[in-house]
Amino acid sequence: HQTSSTVMRNQPTSIGRIKPELYKQMTTENDESGNSKGGKNCGKINFSLRYDYENEMLLVKILKAFDLPAKDLCGSSDPYVKIYLLPDRKQKFQTRVHRKTLNPTFDESFQFPVPYDELPVRKLHLTVFDFDRFSRHDMIGEVILDNLFEASDLSRETSIWKDIQYATSESVDLGEIMFSLCYLPTAGRLTLTVIKCRNLKAMDITGYSDPYVKVSLICDGRRLKKKKTTTKKNTLNPTYNEAVIFDIPPESMDQVSLHISVMDYDLVGHNEIIGVCRLGSGAEGLGRDHWNEMLAYPRKPIAHWHPLLEPKKSEKEVSNLTPAHVHTNVRGRYNNPLNLCLYRTKN
Repeated sequence: HQTSSTVMRNQPTSIGRIKPELYKQMTTENDESGNSKGGKNCGKINFSLRYDYENEMLLVKILKAFDLPAKDLCGSSDPYVKIYLLPDRKQKFQTRVHRKTLNPTFDESFQFPVPYDELPVRKLHLTVFDFDRFSRHDMIGEVILDNLFEASDLSRETSIWKDIQYATSESVDLGEIMFSLCYLPTAGRLTLTVIKCRNLKAMDITGYSDPYVKVSLICDGRRLKKKKTTTKKNTLNPTYNEAVIFDIPPESMDQVSLHISVMDYDLVGHNEIIGVCRLGSGAEGLGRDHWNEMLAYPRKPIAHWHPLLEPKKSEKEVSNLTPAHVHTNVRGRYNNPLNLCLYRTKN
């Protein structure tokens, strides 16, 4: 055994890669697309970075992409790339669309004005799309470079290859919301405290938004009750610390969900949705995990950050359940605990 250990210590790094901590580092660079997000292959993208000290500009050159997935019926795609330098969402660049190819060559350069000492806190965000003339463009995937100095000090042009991460919406562009959940089983009371949001998408021509948060209690695709916070003017990073409360008996908790919408208030036109997230036992990812954690630790407020997502069509069309419908359901089937929940919530 001692000999075996000695041999392993003297082996080159290929053996050492099975160590969890080293494997974790490898996946961020070399195996991003196959490691998570359902293991879908989204191809690779090649770009270069250089900093222009004289003009205080970060020069980003999108070079090419390789092995993109086919999004069209003909077995090809019409790819293009959007480029952001986060957390700034106002300035956005976009390459030309390349028709019917899974291996496009872009060779396009873009300039982001940014002081050198700000570079450590900026992130490069590339989103790859498939152009569709007749419907919404499909998102192929994204790359987020957290550390701009990952490959060099940017004094010379440095070429970088990255795996494209599978994604269906530009969640990073919409911002995040922090809230806490607390459930009291004995009282049948759920308290959601909206704490704050950060890096929200700018919806107004001023470069800001007037955000408020709307929380809806949902059952079977119908909205039973909704509550909202106050509106914060001209900010992308609002602080609320406001609680909304729903009465839901314990036996109904696995049959309801909460839909949280961050809205931009508009004095003249319609209020616009900035982004949404969904909570409940039937939700996905963090929305399900946060809900289950709340149920596992009753009477304890549990807070998490949640990324905002684009609303699905079904979420935009959630309809109101009128009191008449609620009364009919409850009177018709009192033995269903969820019907009792609907009655209590609506009244």
